[in-house]
Amino acid sequence: MSATVGKNRTGNGNSTGNGNGNRNGNRNGNGNGNGSRAGDERAARPRADARAGVRRASAFLARRSLKAHRRSWGAVFTATTAAAALIGAFAFVVGSLLLAQPPVERYPGADAVVAGDQRVTYTAKPWGSEPKTATAYLPERVRLDRSLVAKAASARGVAKAVADDSVPVTVTVTDPGSGGAVADAAVAVGRSWTAAALTPYRLTDGHAPRTAGEVVIDGALAAATGSGTGSHVTLQFDGAPRSYTVSGIAGTGHRGGSPAVFLTEHHLAAVAGHPGTVDAIGVLAEEGVSTDALRASLGAALPDRARGDREVRVLTGAERGQAEHPDALGARNELLPLLASITGTVFMVALLVIATTISQAVHQRSGELALLRAVGATPRQLRSAVGREVSRVAGAAAVLGAVGAVPLGLLMRSLLTTDPLPLPVPVWLPFAATVTAGVLVALAARPVAVLAARAVTGLRPAAALGAAGAPEPGEPGRVRTVAGAVLALAGVSAAGAATAQGGQAAAVAASGAATSLIIAVALLGPWIARGATRVLGTPLRRAGGVSGFLADRSAAAHHRRLGAAITPIVLVVAFVCVQLAASSTLERAADRQAAAALRADLVVTGPAAGLPAGAARAVREAPGVEAATGVLRSGVVLAHREMGEPKLDRFPVLGVTADQLAGTLDPHITAGDPADLTGRGTVAVGEDRASDLDVGVGDSVELRLGDGTEVRLRVVALYERALGLGEFMLPREALAGHVAAPRDQLILVRSADGGAAPAVRRALAAYPGAQVRPATADDVRIAPPSSDQDNAMVVIGVGVIGGFALLAVVSTLSLITVGRRAEFRLLRTVGAGRRQVRRMLVLETGMVAVAGLTIGTLVAVIPLLAFAVSVTGSMPYLPPARYGALALAVAVAAGAGALWPGWSGGGRSVLGRRT
Repeated sequence: MSATVGKNRTGNGNSTGNGNGNRNGNRNGNGNGNGSRAGDERAARPRADARAGVRRASAFLARRSLKAHRRSWGAVFTATTAAAALIGAFAFVVGSLLLAQPPVERYPGADAVVAGDQRVTYTAKPWGSEPKTATAYLPERVRLDRSLVAKAASARGVAKAVADDSVPVTVTVTDPGSGGAVADAAVAVGRSWTAAALTPYRLTDGHAPRTAGEVVIDGALAAATGSGTGSHVTLQFDGAPRSYTVSGIAGTGHRGGSPAVFLTEHHLAAVAGHPGTVDAIGVLAEEGVSTDALRASLGAALPDRARGDREVRVLTGAERGQAEHPDALGARNELLPLLASITGTVFMVALLVIATTISQAVHQRSGELALLRAVGATPRQLRSAVGREVSRVAGAAAVLGAVGAVPLGLLMRSLLTTDPLPLPVPVWLPFAATVTAGVLVALAARPVAVLAARAVTGLRPAAALGAAGAPEPGEPGRVRTVAGAVLALAGVSAAGAATAQGGQAAAVAASGAATSLIIAVALLGPWIARGATRVLGTPLRRAGGVSGFLADRSAAAHHRRLGAAITPIVLVVAFVCVQLAASSTLERAADRQAAAALRADLVVTGPAAGLPAGAARAVREAPGVEAATGVLRSGVVLAHREMGEPKLDRFPVLGVTADQLAGTLDPHITAGDPADLTGRGTVAVGEDRASDLDVGVGDSVELRLGDGTEVRLRVVALYERALGLGEFMLPREALAGHVAAPRDQLILVRSADGGAAPAVRRALAAYPGAQVRPATADDVRIAPPSSDQDNAMVVIGVGVIGGFALLAVVSTLSLITVGRRAEFRLLRTVGAGRRQVRRMLVLETGMVAVAGLTIGTLVAVIPLLAFAVSVTGSMPYLPPARYGALALAVAVAAGAGALWPGWSGGGRSVLGRRT
């Protein structure tokens, strides 16, 4: 029993001990866990306190620095604000252009419009890649087969389908005070009366036309001609003028569009000249049919393709305007790459300016940052302080610049908008553009500042104490030097590649060369400044005396600062020179070729609708006329490969009469005979284009005519003056069936004795609006010397971006001058007179301006020379007046940036009038 009791006790004891042990263990475990968490909290608290201390110290340093360096940060603020405004404005315009649609003027009353697809595609397999497809828009209207009208009318939910054709018509306006003599010719659009419901027009007086001799005119045309119901008007389509009876006057509540003349549907089809096809089909839906249901119903009733490879499109809503202006989207697609290229340049320029100004502002504080590091500030505190300063400045600048981007974007939009393609401004677009610009600028500023301060913040305190008073390093880092040298080599190589190419490829290569060289100059600025000092230092010392000596020594001791001053000037000079000289070179070469090609001494022009084909025949029969050829303008699309990539290029072309060509126009034939340029299957090709296509006389060229018709043409001649007359020249009869209206834009006339003008005017008496005047080179140029779009791009590319670059010059030089206050005081202390210091600053500014102009011109000349030689075969050209204006603008900007702060800013006590 004792054993049992003992055993039990032992068991109890063990049980108790174990239980206690477990409880104690649990308590110890809990204690250890709680102690561990408490230890972690105690360990984390100092780290959090340290981070908070760093933030407080950084915020304190940032606030004090912003107050102490207000003028330096003011220059950064100005440049950053302008950069944000410029980026936002271009984002605004690009977004508006992407959303642009032609206006709906003729079809507001139509629920849907059926039209041919204006797009053409070309698929090819580049080297070592998957097949790619290029897309382009056709310059002429793609018509539909007339049988589709009945198919559209049979679709479910369609109340009515109307064939809509339009033909240009010249309306004779008489002068009642001169016995009914012709006073002017108004241009209108001829349509069938059944199509009037698509706008809609409604009769306000009279009745609809019932015979071929009756017409209905709209109210605007009735007011212009003084016509009313029952009166007669003289209309001219593509033949002789004819008198019509006004059966009614129509009005519409929709504004816009050309004046309209309405004929019977049968008579309109006869005068239009294409009875088997229609321009478009307007569809009126039954009541209650939704747009989506109507589109689906028409899509099921109509074939996928019409007239070969052209698709049939059903347009609703804002898309209906595409049927009214078939080439509007083509113009947009040509403008978009150009504007995108300029936008990319803008972004590069803006980032370069921001980086330059911020880096210079931080660099000027290197001594201060080194001293803070020497007295115990940690690298993290300094980086955070600099980052906070820049973030505050850049954030405020981004907000102000984003606000300024809206009016600047609206101004640029007004320059690019046209009647066929107005640029919309949805409510969300200004906000999206400005936010994008602000975020980009704000995000770009802080990394630049931290990188600029890295050379000082990474030093040990002992080394920083020595760096605080050390002179400026004269050479850039190895990475920067190597990168600059590589970019310079790449720019020169790209320029060399441009000389072996032509057309758009040469332009792209030259643009890439200019960009690479500009960035290379920014990276190699100190080296370039050293070279400029060696070249300009001697004449500076000789011409400036003591001040010249001081200017030379100051420049020699501060290559980095001088390079930062030269870079924005190089940027503005190179960019503006490339933009202006490229267009001037092309225009000059085209003008010369067109002038050399012109053999006619007279030209006949007509109203906007053009001249009927019979006008050229009438001129040829006039006494004293040796030759006369009508000139029909259109366009073609060439499918080809460029560096393996599929490309579709649109080219404007001339349609001429071969047997009259020799007396009026000389394209400088180098092979073949232009007399063979007859029929519908021949073409003459520019010599350079023929070389690119590897074709000669007797070979074939595949083209798409303006309406998308694919043709294979036999080359009968090669000519040299393609810049002035276009890459291709076709017989008039080959183009006439593929344009909206086969009317000549002008008639070139060669007089036998130079006195045929009176006889030509008498011969054209039956053609209202025809004018006879001396011929000029602009009459035969394939493109006008200066279009509204070209002028707009010059204003945007040169005016806006050049103005921003000039502002960057002012900001950078102002920043540099403000940072030299201590230097100016030291010079005054050691005995330099105020006038000597002022003159030193003037001479330094002059050296910076001369060096920037010279280097910027050289940077521009390299790609321009390659572009001009490859495209025009001549030297680049820039009118002296334009270059002089550029040099003057640079000199004024440099003077304002460098001299004004010295007189009125931080250096008042040194250079100003006070003592």
